[in-house]
Amino acid sequence: MAYPVPSMGALRVLRQSMQPQTRQTTQVRHATLLRRPKRPYTFTQLVTLSDGSSFTVRTTSPQPVYKSAKDIRNSPLWNPSSQKLLNVEEDDAGKLAAFRAKFGTAWNAEVGTFRIQIAG
Repeated sequence: MAYPVPSMGALRVLRQSMQPQTRQTTQVRHATLLRRPKRPYTFTQLVTLSDGSSFTVRTTSPQPVYKSAKDIRNSPLWNPSSQKLLNVEEDDAGKLAAFRAKFGTAWNAEVGTFRIQIAG
């Protein structure tokens, strides 16, 4: 007795039904890459200097008002001939007090010259 030969499609269905289906398909959505713009957005910012003068500038900072504590108006590097800025020791961050606590007061500006203290 001769058995009929199954077709290729029937063999494929039979083979798939015999294999255990251990792999499950899940949908994966990867994040899409957003490109940065070539020109970043610029905001209008009001800059106020230490002497009270102000001007506007376009910048990438979103802060609308910027108040400057140290700028070209109160820096001895920008104003070397200003008498009120000479020999001024400002300690905004406390670094001058930390230096004096570590190394002493021999380096003070009001002394005029420095003294070397020898321990012993």
